[in-house]
Amino acid sequence: MVSTKEAIAQLVQKLDKEFNFEKPNHGIAFTTSIASVIGSRRYSSEKAKEDTEGDRPMYHLITVVVDRGKAEDVTEAARKAGSTGGTVINARGAGIHETSKVFAMDIVPEKEIVLILSESDKTEAIIDSIRQELKIDEPGNGMIYVQEVNQTYGLYKSNKG
Repeated sequence: MVSTKEAIAQLVQKLDKEFNFEKPNHGIAFTTSIASVIGSRRYSSEKAKEDTEGDRPMYHLITVVVDRGKAEDVTEAARKAGSTGGTVINARGAGIHETSKVFAMDIVPEKEIVLILSESDKTEAIIDSIRQELKIDEPGNGMIYVQEVNQTYGLYKSNKG
């Protein structure tokens, strides 16, 4: 959902009240900033920039896109660096290099997207671990991008050291 910082804050509070994010296993909600909005007359890119100025995030959203079957490797590498978990979403590639031909039929490789909410001070270590374990810097092994998270609900710090 794209909206103003104030409207999103109210919405997330209502969602928290409805879904009880403060209780374990009731879900996680978070907000993140956007740099640009295309296709919306009600919310301009300039407004998006105004809403994010001056904020320092406590958390980052690390998004990792890898070939199907590699998500477990991503989460394991992230755990080694201090992550407590992630969410895996099944997807498929759509880039110009993502299809191959078999018997004159286009085959589109399946992908997995791993979303990891990370405390800001652990983000670099988590990214470095994933990059090394999965050799992300080599062509065709995946990609990582990071977004700043403005608010979180339903996250709990582990008591384990």
